[in-house]
Amino acid sequence: MERLQKVIAHSGVASRRKAEQLIIEGKVKVNGKVVKELGTKVSHSDRVEVTGIQIERENKVYYMLYKPRGVISAVTDDKDRQVVTDFFPEIEERIYPVGRLDYETSGILLLTNDGDFANSLMHPSNEIEKTYVARLKGIPPKFKIRELEKGIKLEDGMTAPAKVKVLSIDKKQGKSIVEITIHEGRNRQVRRMFEALGYPVQKLKRERYAFLSLHGLNAGEGRELTPHEVKQLRALAETGSIH
Repeated sequence: MERLQKVIAHSGVASRRKAEQLIIEGKVKVNGKVVKELGTKVSHSDRVEVTGIQIERENKVYYMLYKPRGVISAVTDDKDRQVVTDFFPEIEERIYPVGRLDYETSGILLLTNDGDFANSLMHPSNEIEKTYVARLKGIPPKFKIRELEKGIKLEDGMTAPAKVKVLSIDKKQGKSIVEITIHEGRNRQVRRMFEALGYPVQKLKRERYAFLSLHGLNAGEGRELTPHEVKQLRALAETGSIH
């Protein structure tokens, strides 16, 4: 069950605020009856009419994209740069990204038209794990890695403990590759965590989102999530474990 004004807004007929106005004005019918209550909830089987015209209900869809670097995690961009929805030209539904990866970061990004699903995954209390691989300028010693594992202070507060693994070290070049898993989603968080320790990130990729990986995808490619994957993600968001 979803709120009537939300269903109208999702159909593209009007914005949510305009939909609320139409309901109050008595211009909306549910199963042939005028409804003026803003709290009204409807199911997928209910027939909704706005000013006498039945609305089309969008099916919920769920996709995963291997976002390349140099792409905006948005639906539109005022500077006319490439956005993540450009990689799904054949999709009729109005999908949008679940959270974001910054312009220079590549990796897994989920897209959907299911607002409740997106909000539940992004809610801080649900602690969905995201794993990144970072190429750093410099080689952090073990005590610095331990700081990340305990949590470090950034300008917007302490970070939650992270899982960290040094994958490789290049002493000649003075570089290292480090895997880090966090469950928070603050703006540019991984970059800021390493910068706070004095090891700037030169390249960053999100390799995993919960149990999902980039396996089988090249940069710029995407695929639809399976019903089972969607169910698992819902379970993770709701209970913190996969059923």
